[in-house]
Amino acid sequence: MCGIVGVVSTAPVNQLIYDALLLLQHRGQDAAGIVTQEGRKFFMHKAKGMVRDVFRTRNMRALPGTIGLGQVRYPTAGNASSEEEAQPFYVNAPFGIVMVHNGNLTNAKQLRGELADTDHRHTNTESDSEVLLNVLAHELARATSGAPLQSEDVFKAVRAVHKRVKGSYAVIALIAGYGLLAFRDPFGIRPLCMGRGADGTVMLASESVALEGTTQVLDRDVAPGEAVFVHTDGRVETQQCAENPHLNPCVFEYVYLARPDSVMDGISVYQARLNMGETLAKRVISTVPPSEIDAIIPIPESSRPSAMQLAQLLGIPYREGFVKNRYVGRTFIMPGQGVRKKSVRQKLNAIGSEFKGRKVLLVDDSIVRGTTSKEIVQMARDAGAVKVYLASAAPPVRHPNVYGIDMPTRSELVAHGRTVEEIRQLIGADALIYQDVEAMKQAVGKINRKVEGFEASCFDGVYITGDISDEEVTALNEGRNRGGEEEQEDTSRLSLPNAQEA
Repeated sequence: MCGIVGVVSTAPVNQLIYDALLLLQHRGQDAAGIVTQEGRKFFMHKAKGMVRDVFRTRNMRALPGTIGLGQVRYPTAGNASSEEEAQPFYVNAPFGIVMVHNGNLTNAKQLRGELADTDHRHTNTESDSEVLLNVLAHELARATSGAPLQSEDVFKAVRAVHKRVKGSYAVIALIAGYGLLAFRDPFGIRPLCMGRGADGTVMLASESVALEGTTQVLDRDVAPGEAVFVHTDGRVETQQCAENPHLNPCVFEYVYLARPDSVMDGISVYQARLNMGETLAKRVISTVPPSEIDAIIPIPESSRPSAMQLAQLLGIPYREGFVKNRYVGRTFIMPGQGVRKKSVRQKLNAIGSEFKGRKVLLVDDSIVRGTTSKEIVQMARDAGAVKVYLASAAPPVRHPNVYGIDMPTRSELVAHGRTVEEIRQLIGADALIYQDVEAMKQAVGKINRKVEGFEASCFDGVYITGDISDEEVTALNEGRNRGGEEEQEDTSRLSLPNAQEA
């Protein structure tokens, strides 16, 4: 899960890219980077940390030019502790290319071998994004055969990339002196949209909020398999480069990852979450009589729309019972100390008056490991709740994700190999209600009937690229980012700035 943006304008783009990355900060907090181009020269600054910490005034002044791109990174593969794996990545041949990538390649190991043995290209990090950049660079070199770059060469290279690369990828690349290239995997798993400003600026970004929040106007989503080439003068050329494209966006974007004010592939994220609350209401009624619930309380932040819709349909008061601490810093490791795991209670605080003497239904967007849910249920009891029910707006997460979400291994997933009753007992709730997989897909999909289906592997175990076996899932999970010692101390979703806060 990362956030990417690219801009072609007639005015300096450094501030515009910075502002867009702030709007995409919820998609990655590990590292940030910006590259701009003036003449045929690239100017780059990237480092670990949040956007506001990585870029100072002196850094922004050192990023001149009217064309550029940027990324916020949330690592799912490679080494999170390595500064070298912050994006953008750069290669000097052919032409000079910098690239940002959101997604995860499922055949990166195979491609790395091909690059070394057949293409004679060197990769210096464990990042699959560097692999993807080198595949693109090699195919551009083959397409041009040493001649100046033409638009058809760009599209020919992307067609070749689609044939070689497996997995999920939304890509924006800057080719020195020629323009900006963006393309999306043939299934459209990871999001990418484009828009324009009143001054003719062309912007591509992971979410529409990055466009609207910088006064650009959303034009459309980049289609699965499509390549968009924006010349340095702002002319836009597009071509479908995949042989058999299908629109199957990641459903977890709508469940949790994306900001609620974004529209992705014609689907309002906020409306999708309202719809999930509507279908969840039917599941709640069949498990807990509404008369047994005094209040419905969301677990901040992205469960709020579902909880509100659920409360309205059941005629039960909606209450804010938890306050989230947005400023929980990292735990520093002092000499002689081990890693201290942060408690959920440092990130959430219960409002006692909303729980005391009440039977409450807590609503979360999803339940992954279950450890956070268990602690929150106990917090509600400690605050005086008589009964604590828990509802998940998403179905049970039973399978790892291999397409760019930092999902735990099977053994870490609370729902893997357990019944709902066993999960309930483990979490300690008086009742546990999950969304139904098909109901979730229908609730989100009915907003845009052009969506053919969803990538929902973490819920249904179906890996739509068709190249994933159980052994490959295990191997890919072994390559998951583990980070350094300090990063390991807190991996719950509550530790991240949520979409509604960014």
